[in-house]
Order: sequence, then C-alpha cells, then structure tokens
Amino acid sequence: MITKKSDEEIAALHEGGKILARILEILAEYAKPGMTTEDLNDKAMQLTEEYGVEPVLLGYKPTFAEAPYPAATCISVNDVVQHGIPSDEEILEEGDVLNIDMSIGYKGLVVDSGLTIGVGKIDQEAQQLIAVTKEALQRGIAAAKPGNHIGDISSAIEEYVKQSGFSPVEALCGHGVGYGVHEEPNIPNVGKKGSGPKIEAGHVYAIEPIVNTGSGDVIFDDEGDGYTVFTADGSRSAHFEHTVAITEDGPLVLTEK
Repeated sequence: MITKKSDEEIAALHEGGKILARILEILAEYAKPGMTTEDLNDKAMQLTEEYGVEPVLLGYKPTFAEAPYPAATCISVNDVVQHGIPSDEEILEEGDVLNIDMSIGYKGLVVDSGLTIGVGKIDQEAQQLIAVTKEALQRGIAAAKPGNHIGDISSAIEEYVKQSGFSPVEALCGHGVGYGVHEEPNIPNVGKKGSGPKIEAGHVYAIEPIVNTGSGDVIFDDEGDGYTVFTADGSRSAHFEHTVAITEDGPLVLTEK
C-alpha cells in the first residue's frame, strides 16, 4: 500500500531533508585521495550527532540480508553499484568515482538521498557519467506529477540514460519513503509511460537513477558481505537520489538546501 503523508509530515521531512543535504555536501567536500571509506563514514556519524539526527541505516536489516547493515552510509566506489560497506582497508584514489548514499531519521520520519562525485581529477568518461546520472534524476523528478504514473518516472530516466550512451540498472530501483527507509511503490529506472501505480499528492518517493558506463547488468555479493552490488563487467557506476514529495502543484524536492 502506498501511504500518503500529511502537510505537517511533509514539512518535517523537508526540514530533515535540508539537514541531509548539508551532511552530504560536507561529506563530498571532505572526501580526498588517501582517506579510507571508513573515514568518510566516521565523519558522517559525527555529523549526525552534530545535527541531532538518527543514522537509520546503521543497524537496518532489509529483507534480503542475514545481518544488519553495519554503517551509517553506503559508500560505493567505481564498479560498486550500490550498498558498499565502508572499510578501513578501502583507500580512495585520485580519479575514483565515489557515491555516498545516506538516510537519516528526523522527528520520527526518514529521508533518503545520495550523490556521486569524482575524487580529485577524473577522466572525461567519469565526468560524463556523473553529469548524465544527475540529469537523469532531474528528468525523473519532472515526471513525478499528480495524475502521471510511476512508469512515467521510469521511462524518463531510461530514455535519457540510453540516449546518452550509458545503461540504467534494472535490478535496483527507487522506492517510497517517509515512515520507513523503504516503502511502496518500487520506482524502477526502466519502464513504460503510463504503467504502474498512479502518482498522487501526498506520496513521498526516493527517486534514484543508477547508471553504468557498460552494461546495466549487476552482481550481488551474496557469498561475501551480503550487501555490495557490483557491475557485472567491471565498468563504473554512478547514482543520484532525492526524496521528493508529490504536491498538487507537482514534485517538491525535499533533500536539497
């Protein structure tokens, strides 16, 4: 069932979203060659304390996992598509494509957002990958209007990514958010216009295009940490995500300053 949030709840989500946007901005500025992904997660934990918000991913146990997630952030580098677990053994290098994905709890509600940056100087393909993924998010958000359908969001993302020469990841998707980290509906990054549930005012979505430079196929590390998802061909991947409330006037991005 797709839940609807009240105006008061959306206002609280917006407050929390602005905090999350600031935390991600600080983390993006903090990331430098030579530091570990665990260093980034430690900084994220410090920021949740400073801003008085809850790191809801820490200890979160999705249905597919055998153990709770052990960090406040998902940090995915290069061919890691999503859900990379921070580690003191993973050192960031010049030219890396770095994705930081984070959810926080604020006033009993959850917002979810993520961004991808280059570590130091990155090559032209990486620059294009990041730019295309960021624009794909904007295309998806623009399609999230009352009266449209989830497939309109998916189609807008898919069409733009493919015409740009990259591949959307089909195995992972956006989702509803607000009362929990993951709610209905699922929001795929590929789809047909006019398909899926109807978009209505009061819905709150985490829209998140995930884009690979190679094929869109991925490998789930089921025999390893149980969380990390890799590109099947070793190509690089990027991800951008915003929490978006649907209003009578259209989509309202909650996770930006």
